[in-house]
Amino acid sequence: MSRPSVPMDAQWQSRYAKMVVLAEEAVKRIKPGQRVFLATGAGVPQTLVRALIDERSRLADIEIVTVFVAGEIPFAMRELADTFTLNTFFVANNSRAMVQSGYADYTPIHMSDIPRLFASGQLPLDVAMIQVTPPDEEGLVNLGVAVDVVRAAAENANLVMAQVNPRLPKSRGDSSLSVWDLDLLILQDEALPEMAPPPADEAVERIGRNIANLVPDGATVQMGIGRVPQQSIRYLTGKKNLAIHTEMISDSILELLASGAVTGPDKSQEEGVVVTSFALGSRKLYDAIHDNPLFSFRRTEYVNDVRTISRQQRMVAINGALQVDLTGQVCSDSLGSLFYSGLGGIVDFNSGAAAAPEGRAIVVVPSTARKGKTSRIVSRLTPGAGVALSRGVVHYVVSEYGVAYLFGKTIQERALALIGIAHPDFRVRLLKRAVKLGYVRPEIGEVDGQIWVGSRELRTSMLLDSGKMITFRSSRPTDWKAIKKMLYSLSASTVYRRFMSHAKRFPFNRMKNFTFIDQRRDVVVVGVFNDGQGEQVVALGGYNVEEATNRAEVAFLVRDDWQGNGIGAFMMRHLATVARNVGLSGLTAETLLDNRPMQTVFEKSGLTVRTRVEEDVLHFDMDF
Repeated sequence: MSRPSVPMDAQWQSRYAKMVVLAEEAVKRIKPGQRVFLATGAGVPQTLVRALIDERSRLADIEIVTVFVAGEIPFAMRELADTFTLNTFFVANNSRAMVQSGYADYTPIHMSDIPRLFASGQLPLDVAMIQVTPPDEEGLVNLGVAVDVVRAAAENANLVMAQVNPRLPKSRGDSSLSVWDLDLLILQDEALPEMAPPPADEAVERIGRNIANLVPDGATVQMGIGRVPQQSIRYLTGKKNLAIHTEMISDSILELLASGAVTGPDKSQEEGVVVTSFALGSRKLYDAIHDNPLFSFRRTEYVNDVRTISRQQRMVAINGALQVDLTGQVCSDSLGSLFYSGLGGIVDFNSGAAAAPEGRAIVVVPSTARKGKTSRIVSRLTPGAGVALSRGVVHYVVSEYGVAYLFGKTIQERALALIGIAHPDFRVRLLKRAVKLGYVRPEIGEVDGQIWVGSRELRTSMLLDSGKMITFRSSRPTDWKAIKKMLYSLSASTVYRRFMSHAKRFPFNRMKNFTFIDQRRDVVVVGVFNDGQGEQVVALGGYNVEEATNRAEVAFLVRDDWQGNGIGAFMMRHLATVARNVGLSGLTAETLLDNRPMQTVFEKSGLTVRTRVEEDVLHFDMDF
C-alpha cells in the first residue's frame, strides 16, 4: 500500500550533485546499437527524447522500446529510420503510419508478459529513459502517472536516466524508487502531454448504456485502452459501490468518482482504492492523482496478473475490438494485415474476469467503421487479421445495437446473436453469408429479404416490483430460437388460450410469423430479460394491420412464470400507443370466453371498448 507523504528535499540537487547532468550530457552515454526504453504515455521524458534526436549524427541502429508515447515522437520519421527504430508494444495514432509502412516495428504481447521480457534477458535493456518527481527527504523519487512496465524497465536496464520534473504528480502505490537506483538525474520543469477526452457520439452513448445494464452494483470494473472502453464508464454513474482495478485511467474516471458510484466496500483487494498502472488525460486528472490515497498505481505484473484479476468479486472487464466474426473470434490489434493498435490487456482481463466470482468479460465493438461504410461484425475476419480472443473464450459482445452472449453457445446461436447486434444496413448481407457458410439453417436464407428493423418507438422498458427490468423491442429474425424456447416452455392452458388450439409443435415456418415480418406495416414486439447470460424472451406481442378498416388485430403472450406482474397490461398500452402514432383508428382482439385475465387487460386499456360473442370466442373492438 501507499506510504505517508514526505516533503520534497529542497537541497536534492546539491545532495545528489554527482548524478545531476544536463540532458545533452546524459544522451552522450548512449552508444550506437543500443536498446533504449521510453516510459509509457504521459510519463515519457520529453527533454531526453529531444536531446537524443539532437545526438542523431553520432548514433546508429538505436532501438527504442516503449508501450506507447503520448504526444509527438520525433524519432518516428522515415528519414531517421537508419538511426532510430521504434519497437512499440501498442500502435498508437502517432506511430501507426510508420508501423504500417515497415519503418517501425510492433511486438504483439500481453501486457502482463512485458516485464518478464526485461527481467529474463530476452529483451535486454541498455538504457531506460524515465520521468520522476524530485527526491523527497528520504531519497525517494516517484514515477507519477506511469508505473506499469516502467518500474520493471528501471530495475533491469544497465543505465537509468531520469528526467526530474516538478510537474509530475506524486502517485501512491508502487510508484516510489530510491534515487540510488537511478544513474543520472536531469532537471527539467516541463508540462506533461495531455489527452483531451473526445466528445461521445451516439454510438458510444448507446454502447455505454448497454454496458451499464451488464455491470451490477458492487462490481470491480476494468476499462481497456481505447476511446470506447474509456468513455463507456461515464454511463456507470448511477451504480452503487463500484470498485476499479484497471491498467489505465483517463479523465472519465473523475466523473465516475464525482458521482459517488465508486466506494469499493466489496473489493477483494485494496478496498475503496482505484488500482491502476498508468494515467493519460488532462492536467485536471494529473492534479487529482497527486498524493491522493484514493489512487494506487501498481506494477503491470500485479494489475494485469490473471490470478489477481480473478480474485476480484464481480470483476467486469470492458475491452475494445476492431472486428468480431460470426463465430465469435475477436481481432483487437489489426485491420487485416495492417497493425492498428495492440493486444494491451484484453487477454489478461478477459481471462481474469471470466474466472472471477460472478465476473463478466465484455468486448465492445461499434457496429461500423469508415463512417458507416464497413461492418465491424463480419462473416469472416479480414485476411491477415490476428485473433486476440479465440471463439471459445468470448463471453459478451456489445455494440450500440445490443448485447450478444456467446459463451457456451453453438455456432448458429452465436451467428444469430451477433447479426442481431450488427448495424441494420448489414444484417441481410451477414445472414446470407451465415447461410452460405453453413452457420445457420438454410430455411432462414429463403426469407432473408424480409428483414426490416423496427422503429425505435417500439423500444421501451418496464421495471417490475421485484426490481427486474424487462426491455421491449421489435422482434428480429435472430430471435426465432429464443422465441421457440419460450413457446415450448408454456403450459398447455397458456398455449390453448393464446392460439385457441392444443399446439404441441412450433416448426420454423411458424416462427417466421413472429420474426420475418415487415415491421413498417405489422408489428411484433418481444419482451426480453437479460439474466447475465443473454436475453430470455419472456413476453411476445404485436398486431396485424387490417387495411380495409384501418385497424389492427392485437395479441400478446406472457411466459407462465412471468405472469401476474402486469406485463400484459403494459404491452397492451405500449402497442396501443404505437398503433395510434402511426395513424390507426383502433384495435381488435379475440379471446376465449374463459380467458378472464386477457379480457380484463382489454377492458382496462383506457380505450372505448365494444364486445360481441360468437360461439365460445369474445370479440373486442377498441377505438382510440
